[in-house]
Amino acid sequence: MNIYFACSITGGRQFEPIYQIITKSLLDAGHTVPTAHLAGENVINLEGVVEPREVYTRDVNWIKGCDALVAEVSTPSHGVGYEIALALSIGKPVLCCYKSGLKVSKMITGNTNEKLSVVPYRDGDQAASAVIDFVNTL
Repeated sequence: MNIYFACSITGGRQFEPIYQIITKSLLDAGHTVPTAHLAGENVINLEGVVEPREVYTRDVNWIKGCDALVAEVSTPSHGVGYEIALALSIGKPVLCCYKSGLKVSKMITGNTNEKLSVVPYRDGDQAASAVIDFVNTL
């Protein structure tokens, strides 16, 4: 499957190790993740040279072409929220996972869209397991 992975870039990178665990678990399971580079420690430099219009066009096309979107939402991010809403609006299944105990936007936790799953996790293993479980149900 083609899975779009969404995570905070400019809003904060404190969950970068989790981003890496999630993308690695998807890739190891044989999925295509066009945004796997977003989990890398060099992402600020990589994305910093790409023009905003190019990022928008590229990412919208990736979302349109994906089978599902997986978002790590522990760190608030305008871009991730936009990507989630876009994916849901075009009927894509979406998983939002976040570190247990953190406050997450009520626009996500209160959303009753049948295509949206919201799952807390305790650690990287549990996050990876939630992601693989979600993808396996599609």
